[in-house]
Amino acid sequence: MESLTKRIKPDRSKINMHQAWELDHWTKELGVSKSELQRLIDKVGNSAAEVRKELARKTASWPP
Repeated sequence: MESLTKRIKPDRSKINMHQAWELDHWTKELGVSKSELQRLIDKVGNSAAEVRKELARKTASWPP
C-alpha cells in the first residue's frame, strides 16, 4: 500500500507529456508551445537536457 504522507518528487530530468501540470511547467520554462515541445521530444527524446540543447542549437542558427 502506498503511503499517503510521502510525496514522490518528480523526475526533473525527464519531460512527461502526459501530465498537464508538467506541460504547463516545461512550456513556460522553455518558452515554447506544446506542439513545439512535442516536436522537440519526438526528435531528441524526453530528456530535459537534450531538449534544452536542441532548443539552444535551433535558436543559435536562427534565422535559417
